[in-house]
Amino acid sequence: MKKYLFVLVILFSLVACQKSEVTEMKAAFSMSDKMLERCQFAEVKVEPVRSELKLFGKVAADNNRMAHVYPVVGGSVLKINVELGDYVEQGQVLAVVRSSEVADLQKQRLEAQLNIALAEKNLQVIKDLYEGKLASDKDLISAQKELEKSRAEYNRINEVYSIYGLKAGSIYNITAPMSGFIVQKDINQNELLRSDKSDVLFTIAQIDEIWVLGNVNESNIARVKVGTKALVNTISYPDRVFEGKVDKIFNAIDPETKAMKVLVKIKNTDLLLKPEMSATITLLIDEKTEMTAIPASAVIFDKNKTWVMVFKDRNNIETRQVEVYRQTGQVAYIAKGLQVGEKVISKEALFIYDALND
Repeated sequence: MKKYLFVLVILFSLVACQKSEVTEMKAAFSMSDKMLERCQFAEVKVEPVRSELKLFGKVAADNNRMAHVYPVVGGSVLKINVELGDYVEQGQVLAVVRSSEVADLQKQRLEAQLNIALAEKNLQVIKDLYEGKLASDKDLISAQKELEKSRAEYNRINEVYSIYGLKAGSIYNITAPMSGFIVQKDINQNELLRSDKSDVLFTIAQIDEIWVLGNVNESNIARVKVGTKALVNTISYPDRVFEGKVDKIFNAIDPETKAMKVLVKIKNTDLLLKPEMSATITLLIDEKTEMTAIPASAVIFDKNKTWVMVFKDRNNIETRQVEVYRQTGQVAYIAKGLQVGEKVISKEALFIYDALND
């Protein structure tokens, strides 16, 4: 019996020694300079609590920064200089058309010039006759009116040339009315255009600022307000979150989808977002209450509990259990366990957790 008691005492001593060594190792843990550089830290702050509302929608060009190009004359398409997705400058030639209508305008302008010359010559003759008492005031006024009429017709034709950018001959250049990207193209080489065709040939849009249109179900309409913060995700860039705000609410229900549309404006300076892309919109709804908050990346889930690494200095890092009220986007709201002003590790937190707790 004494022998067994002796063995138990030895075993307890060994376990106590091992625990003491582990405790001493943890107490001696210190972050290296390299690890300090890799880590990121966040201060615990009080922030408004937000809930999430997910919407499905698509990317669209801002129709206030878009131009449609229609055919203004009929004719045969000789050449197309741009394709869908190309960037064009204002005034750049998009397509070249040979048109009998342009040739007819050329003829009209030449006739107008000739009519002006004839009217000027006739007026001079009437003036000479008038001075010799061989023409009446009525004849003089009539000759002056005829000259004014001829000049007005010539100016009208020149205005048409100026508006449509016509040149001499039968060639008509379809030009870009603004700078931007070709987002729609409905014209082919050798196609015969009709002057009465109302279809759009080109659509040009500036997409450095883009719209994202989302569908809101009837049950959620009351939760959406103008100015609500929005996070946009796309299939093309799964690791990129685009931020914006609800800029407009369309106060109408689509009879087919039974949904209301909202418009989110997004800065698109790097031109990653393209019109017609599918998008998921996460609206962050303000619940009109506040709570301590930290980056969601600082929260660690282990052993059915949630933890954070509270950083005091490189030699003093605490593993602390917390109670998460909600995680919204990249923010975690903490109901219990942290005080305002404390600092937590928000990047490489799991690595530090493993080093201290394994």
